[in-house]
Order: sequence, then structure tokens, then C-alpha cells
Amino acid sequence: MSAVTPTTRPLRADARRNRDAILHAAREAFEADGVLTPLDAVATRAGVGNATLYRNFPTRDDLLAEVMQVSLVAAFAEADELARALPPREALTEWLVRLAWQLRIWHDLPYCLANAHAGNDSPVSTTCNPVHLRLDAFLDAARAAGDLHADVDGAAVYELVLAISWATDRFHDDQAAARRRVELATAGLFAVS
Repeated sequence: MSAVTPTTRPLRADARRNRDAILHAAREAFEADGVLTPLDAVATRAGVGNATLYRNFPTRDDLLAEVMQVSLVAAFAEADELARALPPREALTEWLVRLAWQLRIWHDLPYCLANAHAGNDSPVSTTCNPVHLRLDAFLDAARAAGDLHADVDGAAVYELVLAISWATDRFHDDQAAARRRVELATAGLFAVS
């Protein structure tokens, strides 16, 4: 007897348009007002009813996770390039700078990510799992090169990056100020060279 795998039925054209409109409106709303913007405002901006929004995205975390997917694809391409082009210590530092900058892109995103990190049942937490894996790979490479203290832990570094990202958002850092903040805050990760 063969196992039956469930398949997801493709969305009807109008349902696909509604879903795409919601995602587009959410990205715009997050950029303008932050990730804690009322979901009713997202529905209005998308030109759909609240029921349509909640049918597609039952919670704020469901919507946020889906919107974040697009940004993460570009971030992972950058991570791959950094790992190929730079020595491990420099690659890790640059990844931390870029990650802290990326995570502050929408007001209150670091706050939402910290909440998701604390409770692993969030779809945002699942979306961030590849971020943790990339961070661990950078840490492993730097550790293998002798650049990193042996007791540096990936979860703690991720939490540090969230805190830095929050500060970058709150203090309205430009990219140069954000870079200085990351470099100062992460200097203790590295073994003296």
C-alpha cells in the first residue's frame, strides 16, 4: 500500500490576486508604520475585507513570516557571497553588520523577532531558522580558523544582533553608525589576533 501525500490545491486566480495584494500592502504598511501596524489597515490598503486577510493569514506572525521570506532570499545570497569572498572573521563581521541592518528595516521588527525567538511555535521563528543556520555556519568557520572564542554560542549571538538591530532602529542610525555599533558590540566574540 502506498502512502498518500497531501497536495495543496493551487489558488484560484482571484484568491491569488487577493493574497498578492495583501502581501504587497503589508510590505508597504510595514515600511511606513512598522510591523505592529493594525492588520485592519493592511486589509484596507490591500482592498480586501478583514475576513479575506485572516483567511490567508490567521495571525500577524503568519503575515510577517510570509513577507519576510522575500527579504531573506536576498540576504542569503549575500551571505553565500561573503563566505566565498572573505576570510572567516571578516565574513562573520560583515554578516553580523548586514543582518543587524536588515532586521531593523521595519520599525519594531527586532521586537517581533525576539518574541518569536523566545517561543518556537511562531511561524516567524520557523522563517528565521535558516538565518540561525547561516549564522552558525559563519561562527563555525571563524571558530575553525581560530578567530572566535570557543564558548561563543549561535543563539546568544543572534540575540545580540536583535538587540543591536533594535538600538539601530530606535536611535535612527544610518548604515555607518549601525556598522560601528555592531563592531563595538561584537568585538568580544573574537579571539585576540
